[in-house]
Amino acid sequence: MARGFTRLLADHSCLEIVEGASNRLPTSCVRPGKPNRAASGFFASIIREPLAGEEAVLPVDDKVRRWLASPRAAVGFALHAAALPHAALGSRPNLVMPGVSATVDEQIDALRRIAGDKVDNRVVRVRDSGIATNIGSWLQSFTAERAVMLGFRADPDFDAIVKALINDERGGMLVA
Repeated sequence: MARGFTRLLADHSCLEIVEGASNRLPTSCVRPGKPNRAASGFFASIIREPLAGEEAVLPVDDKVRRWLASPRAAVGFALHAAALPHAALGSRPNLVMPGVSATVDEQIDALRRIAGDKVDNRVVRVRDSGIATNIGSWLQSFTAERAVMLGFRADPDFDAIVKALINDERGGMLVA
């Protein structure tokens, strides 16, 4: 479905039937709210729940890599896209947004650096082969050179993503 939409948008933009842009976003991490059943939900849970003093289940290997962005960066992408002159996109209105490529282990290291050694003890490793297989089939990082040339900016590193969660969703509080 996504490929069909992006192709349709590109074709209709070239024909000047519509003006639009399609932004392929990294996994939103760490999104606010409660854990959900999405296959990628654990990427948020392993950071969000330990910061709230709760346990989080990690269903995949620590070496799993994912392409990530904070909700703050995702909103920034949308605002920048809305302000971008359509002519800047040319005949290619579909963009891959920049993100941070990090392994689960690198995410947990960032959590530990920012909130201390105790929080990573709240990440409980319970492998789920279904989720691991699903996640293992996803692309791990992307080239977003065109989006960067157009002024889209990612979080500088995963530490910044953790700090954005603490500031934006937890009022600067580390652990309850």
